[in-house]
Amino acid sequence: MSEDIERNVVRLVAADRIGIPVRSMGNKLYRQRPKLGSIIGLSAGESYDGKRVYARVEQEDTVEAARKMADAIDMFSGNFPRHGKILRGYIEETRAASETHLYFGVNPGSRLSANDYIGVMQDMGFTETGARRLYPELMEISRKMAKKRDEKERSVLIG
Repeated sequence: MSEDIERNVVRLVAADRIGIPVRSMGNKLYRQRPKLGSIIGLSAGESYDGKRVYARVEQEDTVEAARKMADAIDMFSGNFPRHGKILRGYIEETRAASETHLYFGVNPGSRLSANDYIGVMQDMGFTETGARRLYPELMEISRKMAKKRDEKERSVLIG
């Protein structure tokens, strides 16, 4: 019994310690996506179709998301009318009528090179040697996750 507890606590400590840098790196990459998407320089309605990759920018109406938010605000306002009115005012001031999304992906039959990925890892602070060691494992995990998601195209909010 105490051996099981010991083993489980050790696994918890290890998972926690590994999770901190992995989460930090993941958050850093996630925050970079809108910045990288914005510097591509495409405007709404424009697209790019390169040798290996493509991208297009679309303006999307946010009315449907706003409806769901409005329902939640109605519930809040029912319980807190004065605060609900203030909240509605703030939301009306900041609500955008549309959002700009950059859709991107890899062209059929094309692939990114190991150097493409290693360059991004080096931008995150990995040494070239460290990035090259981690690259095969990260790609294997990425492929498995992509299969489960079955998504061909990704997008990022850029405006």
